[in-house]
Amino acid sequence: MSFTVTRNLSDVRPRPHPVATIGNFDGHHRGHRTLLQTVVETARKSQGTALVLTFHPHPVKVLAPHVDLRFLTSPEEKLARFEAAGIDEVVFLEFTPELAAMTGDQFAKTVLHDRLKIAEIFVGEHFAFGKGRAGRIADLARFGTMYGFTVHPVRPVTINGDVVSSTRIRNLIHGGHVEEAATFLGRTYGISGTVIAGRQQGQSLGWPTANLQIPPQRVIPADGVYAARAHCEGKTYDAIAYIGTRPTFGSGERLIEVNLLDQQQDLYGKEMLVEFVDRLRGDHTFASADELAAQIAKDVQRAKDSLRRHAGGVQ
Repeated sequence: MSFTVTRNLSDVRPRPHPVATIGNFDGHHRGHRTLLQTVVETARKSQGTALVLTFHPHPVKVLAPHVDLRFLTSPEEKLARFEAAGIDEVVFLEFTPELAAMTGDQFAKTVLHDRLKIAEIFVGEHFAFGKGRAGRIADLARFGTMYGFTVHPVRPVTINGDVVSSTRIRNLIHGGHVEEAATFLGRTYGISGTVIAGRQQGQSLGWPTANLQIPPQRVIPADGVYAARAHCEGKTYDAIAYIGTRPTFGSGERLIEVNLLDQQQDLYGKEMLVEFVDRLRGDHTFASADELAAQIAKDVQRAKDSLRRHAGGVQ
């Protein structure tokens, strides 16, 4: 079965034994992957369809537009990860005030039964739905009995007693704790962008950098210096990355600056993925360019040491 993306409920077509889950799946972390794997395995056993019902825009953008919610994955990356997980179809449900006002019963009947004709659904034990998020897993199971679908509660994934969640991961990355965030994500967190021309300050210090603009609405690690890996045109480079406004030279636009270790490459205009492996230090203002250059030399050695330690990737 080919991977299908359906962006309107009215475009949903009949398919065999839909086995579904519901959520935003920002980050595609270890908990998400466990849930998606269960959906896919169940669908395969019944020769059915593995389906994800997700929302656009994110409900927070509609219900609490004043909240500055930032995301761990771009829409394109999220779809790519659904496909890689073996999901057959992703259905986008437009999240509107009218949808938010639906009761749990209305949602179960109109969306899950009438439109999607769900056979089985897997959701977390603390799943909430319907107006005011008043519906709980017991309510969904009751509606399932009424409308002919089976509800499977799924226990959350925990690591060292901590529940894996997108909120926890966002907070860790915002704080610069990228190594700990990778444990919950199951991979190193990265940001993609097009390499742009900078002010050549790194070049003048002897450390030329490839610069990326901060992508809107993405979670960005705390300002500072990171051991990193850069991926560009199918190649992977050990790197050191700086996030900040370069206060030593008078603060400017916040950027991501990447220096490829022991490499000289012309990367302008190319797409690059930068993975933040380990935070080496925070951002500082230095008394002179020479003092900054000396610190960068120390940072580079620490980055090389860190990347050797992390050579095996996230376990």
